[in-house]
Amino acid sequence: MKSEIPATTPPYFNIDPDSALASLGSPTTTEGFGRIAQACAAGRADLASRGMQEGGGRQLRLFSTWEITRYLIPVATGHFRRVLKQNPDLPQGRSESVGGAKWFTLDEVLRLKAHFGQEGSKTKEYLPYRPTGLPAKLVAVANFKGGVGKTSTAAHLAMSAALDGYRVLVVDLDSQGSMTSIFGGRVEDEWQTVFPLLARHYARHLRVENQRRLDRGEAPHPLDDTLTEALDVTAGQLVQKTHWPNIDLIGAQLNLYWAEFQVPVWRMQSRGWKLWDALTETFEEDGVLENYDVIFFDTPPALGYLTINGLAAADILLVPLGASFLEFDSTGRFFDMLHATFGSIEEAENMAARAIGREGLNFEWDAVRAVVTRYDAVQQGELAALMQSYLGQVLSPHRQDFTALIGQAGEQVQGIYEADYRDFNRETYVRGRQTFDATYAAFKTLLIGSWRRDEQMRQEAAAE
Repeated sequence: MKSEIPATTPPYFNIDPDSALASLGSPTTTEGFGRIAQACAAGRADLASRGMQEGGGRQLRLFSTWEITRYLIPVATGHFRRVLKQNPDLPQGRSESVGGAKWFTLDEVLRLKAHFGQEGSKTKEYLPYRPTGLPAKLVAVANFKGGVGKTSTAAHLAMSAALDGYRVLVVDLDSQGSMTSIFGGRVEDEWQTVFPLLARHYARHLRVENQRRLDRGEAPHPLDDTLTEALDVTAGQLVQKTHWPNIDLIGAQLNLYWAEFQVPVWRMQSRGWKLWDALTETFEEDGVLENYDVIFFDTPPALGYLTINGLAAADILLVPLGASFLEFDSTGRFFDMLHATFGSIEEAENMAARAIGREGLNFEWDAVRAVVTRYDAVQQGELAALMQSYLGQVLSPHRQDFTALIGQAGEQVQGIYEADYRDFNRETYVRGRQTFDATYAAFKTLLIGSWRRDEQMRQEAAAE
């Protein structure tokens, strides 16, 4: 009797039924899922604990003079050192050995950027472009196909923007909570996610609707305990600090998924509730758009109510995908669903608006770009070029290469920008970082362009 599959034959040949039965194991029950989940939780805690400081929290690494002058502040290394020597009140960094390289926290780097922005050469851009008096830009990273690099892209763009000097908020709308894990967030239940903001928005709509019902002599809809409690929750109460000094987080966890069941119940109860405005209006009301420069939404791999909220709130939509037929095909279907979903919302709203002579609803995004991730030029060049020919400007011409640095950083539970370059071959680090820097440069072009358009529109309106 053969007890194992011969190495020289395909795996579906010569499989003995009794051997197959012996390797099958016992049937799995519902309790078995619980044991698997507990094992995963223990492993996740172990992995997440790596890279944590003594107090149990994540700690961002230090940045060397070489890295600062090469990537973060556009000055020569010698000039940088002279400025520090001439200004002892500025952060001076720390050395690991006598005469060794100086290392700085990101908070110190941001202070140095501010100094150079005020005192440095006027021909250089030390601080990122940010028009005064305009709100933050909201960015949704979405695709309903999993495994396309959605969360990784959103996380690295957030880190890039933070290194650039922007104030960043990351909002995790995915109940899997991967983005929350990347930034070391701790979320106990759905009340520490965006769920109470959705509930608050509905509760306020319901109070207005109930007053109208009372005026018509009709019984009001009851506000249950959930809605009543949500009325007192603000976005600021949900924001967590992260180990990045200028990245904050509104996290997610498994219970957030219940929003996908609760939101349609609320919508059925009151058809007049504009659920797609919930995040936009609560963020605006709570001052979130003034407290940050860029807000990133990491959405679930499905076009549900949470994704619709993130997409409706967004000024810029990024859609990551791989250069493969299946991912290109799936992404096309994703855009088809966006067209159908937002088109149906507009049609229903505008039908009602026309009936009462009110202005109609038209969703609009400053920019929509598909971004090729995990790109292999040797294997995927032809298909990527074909995709570009069909999508044109919608497909970003920059393609995010997969390098060894990406895999190694992932194994260490870090984003690429969190990885210490001394842990890698210098060439590997530079090449791996370069592809993500280029991704950010392409995104920043959209960001600045959309702000500039808003600025010009404001100037034109003021001149009229």
